[in-house]
Amino acid sequence: MGDSMYSSMRLISIGGSFALSGLFYHLYTKKLGELQKLKEIPRIELNEDLIKTLDSSHQKCLQYVALEGIVKPDGESLASQFVPRCFGVIQRIIIQEQTMLKRWDSKKQNRKEVIHTVPFSLVPVSGYDPGISVHVDSPLSASVLSLEPVYCYIRKAKMAFTDYFVLELNGQKPWWLEEKEEMLKVGSTLTGFGELILDSNRMLRLRPPQDGQKYLLIISDYRSYLQHQESSVTVWKVLTGVFGLLGVALLLLNIYRRCRRRRGNSIGKRHTIEETWRR
Repeated sequence: MGDSMYSSMRLISIGGSFALSGLFYHLYTKKLGELQKLKEIPRIELNEDLIKTLDSSHQKCLQYVALEGIVKPDGESLASQFVPRCFGVIQRIIIQEQTMLKRWDSKKQNRKEVIHTVPFSLVPVSGYDPGISVHVDSPLSASVLSLEPVYCYIRKAKMAFTDYFVLELNGQKPWWLEEKEEMLKVGSTLTGFGELILDSNRMLRLRPPQDGQKYLLIISDYRSYLQHQESSVTVWKVLTGVFGLLGVALLLLNIYRRCRRRRGNSIGKRHTIEETWRR
């Protein structure tokens, strides 16, 4: 019974290693494809030649480009509610409640979420072309909108006795509240992936792509974002190799033990036959 259990455990370990290797390989190929598509996206420099480029393009539009710039409000900026002298163009305040359930599980849900935004543009990182800027349209509709955490406070949940009694009957027990504030701060480096147009007022605008591609607004310079994606691909590649080699090693070890056991059994049978003939 013991040998059978150990044999089953070895088979499970081998199968699990190959299964994880296959999963990581799938994630690796997926990330690699995304990285290759990312590198194919034209990167546009924010300078005075950009208007000339759009003037000469079809419909004064570049369908999908990567654009890097510094965040600057078009008018008044938003002030943080918790951090002094912290200003931004997008502000999100979230109050999350962590609730303990009777089955020793927990559930997290948003009790309140408020988002404020003001019009803003991207200006050149170098600052050599102060008259050039790109207005960012519909930032809240972006598939990826990265915001920087500026405040986080956790406190014990408090409520009225009647609310507490009702939740207890439902098998829920409020545990704690987490209050967070996230912002896209003024002066941050932002890389946007979207459609770039020159409108009728000769204003540059970055907007969601009309062809259905993802609209991305990421707090990072283009090079750092690309390096982060390359590192992610490398991680999945290494995990694929590690668990693949582990599965092969366990498989070879299992084969070796089986061959050794069979050889031992055959030698034992041979000795038994020889002793029988001697008698």
